[in-house]
Amino acid sequence: MKNIRHALISCASVIFIFMTLALTTTGCCSNNGTNTETKAKYIFLMIGDGMGASNVAAAESYLSYKAGKLGGEQLTFTKFPVLGMATTYSANCNITCSSASGTAISCGVKTNNGYLGIDPEGNRLESFAYKLHKEGYNIGIMSTVPVNHATPAAFYGHNISRNAYYSISQEIPQSGFEFFAGEGFLDYYGQDGKQEPITGYLAENGTTVCFSAEEFETAKASAKQIVLCQPSTKEQDAEAYTVGDDDKEDFTLGEMLEKCLDYIGEDEPFFVMCEGGKIDWDAHDNQTMPMIAEIIDFNGAIDVAYEFYKAHPDETLIVVTADHETGGIALGGPGGTSKNGDNIYWDVFEKAGVTGADGKVDSEKKKELNREANIGWTTTGHAGSPVPVYAIGKGAEKFAGRMDNTDISKFIMNTK
Repeated sequence: MKNIRHALISCASVIFIFMTLALTTTGCCSNNGTNTETKAKYIFLMIGDGMGASNVAAAESYLSYKAGKLGGEQLTFTKFPVLGMATTYSANCNITCSSASGTAISCGVKTNNGYLGIDPEGNRLESFAYKLHKEGYNIGIMSTVPVNHATPAAFYGHNISRNAYYSISQEIPQSGFEFFAGEGFLDYYGQDGKQEPITGYLAENGTTVCFSAEEFETAKASAKQIVLCQPSTKEQDAEAYTVGDDDKEDFTLGEMLEKCLDYIGEDEPFFVMCEGGKIDWDAHDNQTMPMIAEIIDFNGAIDVAYEFYKAHPDETLIVVTADHETGGIALGGPGGTSKNGDNIYWDVFEKAGVTGADGKVDSEKKKELNREANIGWTTTGHAGSPVPVYAIGKGAEKFAGRMDNTDISKFIMNTK
C-alpha cells in the first residue's frame, strides 16, 4: 500500500512539473509578470484628435442625411466588433491637453498638461513605439497636422514643453523610426525664425524629407528614414490652423498611409500611428462641416487599414480612439427640441456654404448656422468625457469595456 501511495505521489509530482513547465513556456504569464501571448504582427493605432462620441455621431448623422435617411449610416470603424471607452484626464487636470493624452497613450503613464514624453517629475519616458522598434517592428508615424505637433510627437519626442517644436523635430533622426508624414513642421526656422531650416538638420542626420509624391518615389528605394510632408508646406512654416486650408496637391491621410505601407512593406512586423489631427482644430473653432469632413478623411485612412486587415485577419490589430473630446458638440441646440424641433437641419450648411472666399467664417454667422441647424457646441476647448475605443483583429477583445488611456499601450503590448 505504501508503494502504491509513493507511486501516486510521484505521478502527481510529475504531472505538476509538466503543468508548471507548460504554463511557464506557453501560458499567459512569464516569471516577470509580462504577458507572453504573441502580439499582432501588424498594428494600426488610429487617433482622431478631439473625436469624442458626439463628434462621431454628428458625422454619421450627416452621412445619413446625404443618404436620405434620419440615421443608420455608419463610418467604417463604428462597425468594428469591439467597443470600449477610455478616460482621458491628465496627471494635473480633469481636462487633458493633446500632449498629456498622447503621452498617456504612447507611454502608459499620466503626465501634466503641456508635457511631452516625460512624467510629472521630468523623467524621460519610453513610448511603446520604441519598444516595438527594438523588437524588430518597422514604425510609421503620420498626421494631418505638422509632424512635430503634440500627438505624433508623443510617440518619439521628449520635452517639458510641447511647444518646443524645433527641438522636438530634432529627435526624429534619433528615433530611428522608418516613416513619418504630416503637414510639414511648425517652427521650420526655429522659434526665433533664425535657425537652420529643420529639413537641413534632418538631411545632415540621415533623414530624407520629401515634399511630393515624385520625391517620395525617387527616395523610397534607398532612404533609411523618410519624412513625407505636404507639398504646400515646402520651405515654410506649417500653418497652425486655417479653415479650408487644404491644397489640392496635398495628400489625404489615406494616401499618407498607403505610402507608408508601400515604404515599410509587410515582410517585417510594423506599428503605425495615424492621426486625424484637424478634427480637433475644427472642433476648437466650432466649425461643424469642416470637422465632419476631417472625420470622413480620417475614416478614409481607416478604410486603408481595414483593407490590409482583410488580407491578414489573423495577424492584424486595428484600434481606433481619440486623445480627448473637443467642443462638446451635441445633436440638438440651445433650448432643446421644444424650441428648435426634433431634427438636425444639415441643409442649412449646404445652402449657406462652409467658408467665405478667404477661408474664414464670421463668428456670429458661424453661431447662426449652428443654431439654425440645431447643432449645439458647449466650448471652444477640450472636454473631459471618456472617449470611445473601437477595435478589430488580433487581441481586439482586450479593448472592450471601460479603461484608462494609459491601458491602451499595455493592451497592444500584451503587458496587462
